[in-house]
Amino acid sequence: MKRRNFLKGALATGAVASALPRIWVPNDALAQTRARDSVKHLIYIRLSGGFRFTTAFNAEVHERYNPFGRAEGKPAGCEWGASSLLERAGWLNDTRQQLGMKSLLSQTDEIAVLPCVDHEPTSGSADGNHGTGLERYLTGYVGGDTSLFTMINYGLRERTKQSLEEQSIILPAFSLGNAGMARGAGAYAAYRPPVLSGDFDGFGFNATEELPGWAQEMSANHDARMRDRHHPGVQAPIDAYIQTREATKRYSEVFGSQLLKTNNRSDELVDNITNTQLMDMFGSSRAGRNLRLALRLFHYGCPAVYLDQGGYDMHSGEEAGLPGRMEELNQLLSALIAALKLMDHPAGGKYWDHTLIALGSEFGRTTRGNKFNSARGSDHGGDLATRWMSMPIMGGVISKAGMGGKMLGVTRPADLKSEGPVYSYRALAKTLMDALGCDHREFFPADEPFNDLFG
Repeated sequence: MKRRNFLKGALATGAVASALPRIWVPNDALAQTRARDSVKHLIYIRLSGGFRFTTAFNAEVHERYNPFGRAEGKPAGCEWGASSLLERAGWLNDTRQQLGMKSLLSQTDEIAVLPCVDHEPTSGSADGNHGTGLERYLTGYVGGDTSLFTMINYGLRERTKQSLEEQSIILPAFSLGNAGMARGAGAYAAYRPPVLSGDFDGFGFNATEELPGWAQEMSANHDARMRDRHHPGVQAPIDAYIQTREATKRYSEVFGSQLLKTNNRSDELVDNITNTQLMDMFGSSRAGRNLRLALRLFHYGCPAVYLDQGGYDMHSGEEAGLPGRMEELNQLLSALIAALKLMDHPAGGKYWDHTLIALGSEFGRTTRGNKFNSARGSDHGGDLATRWMSMPIMGGVISKAGMGGKMLGVTRPADLKSEGPVYSYRALAKTLMDALGCDHREFFPADEPFNDLFG
């Protein structure tokens, strides 16, 4: 073809192409918040059994929703409805005060509250079923097969891979006691968080080190051959499995460390705090032990810890039983704030600067128009009192953004109807993942992380 004819053909083709409709294929963009990758650790506490949020964190409502009354003398910076239950501080002795602990009420200006978090904001009623409500809370959906903490480990997989290449140790996210937060299938199965029930006090055996060198090499070569026999498109989960095995070998030294034996009453200063001081602050309840362990897991790079506190399914005896249960929660949150502000973080600053704390439950609680039900307790159904999880959230990123004490939304006192933003639980989960720097594009495609918490 002559050059002139070629150019004429090319120009004609270009003209036709410009007249055709164009199909734009969008990039797989990552929706982000202002706080993306600003947090190194997440403490996620479930107030188990279904928590009556209006009696604690949304208290400025009609007395049928909060029969315990409002707090007196909350800080000027606290905009949300702090309950009189947050005043309880019988645990505040001299030792704890010397370590920086104060009544939780006096620190409510450190806490932001989202009064209207719901599983399904567009549904006709609340999900007040224990089974399905908890499934939504753990996985985002009824029948969900991948839990939030599996998503976190998957979303941080590149960081874990890098640590393996650098021969450094970064622990994964942990679930302390609840296997429901460790679901995962298919490509996500290898990223399920370890579930620990108890502590590391008896840990100290490394089976791999007991094998001779030739046996260790043979095992490693077998794994590589198994991976190479499969199509490249399905090698990713096998690689993740191999990486998990390698990480587990290196984790064994960490799991056997004296630092993780948090009941040993050691006076060795690590991150500017001792195990004895942590025990004095948090006490020896199950949730207290788990929180002490969480702070020590963070020392080894663990990004997130999940635990349960309480047992708030009080269909009877709530009037007498809830104040005592709340007093334990007050102590734990006060201890968390004080410890995180006392502890030096390896990346600089204090642990408070790098940690986000969120509390939720599978649903709220209702009394269907009364202060209590006939057994002096509360129930759960499909109404707004069940629907709203008024979730408190705190940490350095909240304080730095000037959001401590803020109330992100509002409910009408007479009937709890929302007169402000309503957040889906899935959107909140993605917001927490985003703050941790997770790749969350594969999860909850209809929900996006939001900036409201970050100023």
